[in-house]
Amino acid sequence: MTKEELMESGYRLYEGKAIEVYFNLGICQHSGNCVKGNHDVFNTHQKPWIKADEASAEEIARVIDTCPSNALKYRLKKEL
Repeated sequence: MTKEELMESGYRLYEGKAIEVYFNLGICQHSGNCVKGNHDVFNTHQKPWIKADEASAEEIARVIDTCPSNALKYRLKKEL
């Protein structure tokens, strides 16, 4: 999906140098996989709660791939 399509679908963008992270609260099942997977990147006690430069793009993508609801999506900038 394009950035525009994701934004129109209710996703919010958290941009890093190497990765774009998208989150849609409306479909989140609150499994906690993201926070458990990498608390430096996904921390609900900070604002913004997603810090897309706190780990490698590959590590962030690995964690996002464990999201059961697809509330988290990503686009690697090297692929854009």
